[in-house]
Amino acid sequence: MGLLDDVMGMAGMGNAGVQPQQHTGALSMLLEYINSPQVGGIAGLQRMFQEKGLGGVVASWIGTGQNLPVSADQLQSVLHCDALQNIAAKMGMDQGQVTSVLSQMLPNVVDKLTPAGQAPDANALSQMMKGLAAGQA
Repeated sequence: MGLLDDVMGMAGMGNAGVQPQQHTGALSMLLEYINSPQVGGIAGLQRMFQEKGLGGVVASWIGTGQNLPVSADQLQSVLHCDALQNIAAKMGMDQGQVTSVLSQMLPNVVDKLTPAGQAPDANALSQMMKGLAAGQA
């Protein structure tokens, strides 16, 4: 079972009105975005959430306990608007739909990328993302 299956199962999303190829595309773009210089990996994502007062939310995803949810509105306030618009355009969806899908996926993706309860360094994160995107985890 690949990351997409794991993430969808953990999020209880099933199809959620979005085609499976759109979930795959969203996952791929989400992984690229997290690892981009604009974000700076898990540590950068964590910093972005902390700056918006949501440090406890992202810390729950990184830690080994239960993942706290994030709303689409909260996610929209944290993530770069240009990145969300870009993902939406590439997926042929509106920004609200993309943010909704990502709000379900992101907690589980971060959880999967931090299995030891700590953010991996940049090289380890890059290798994990390649494996996850290829469906090897």
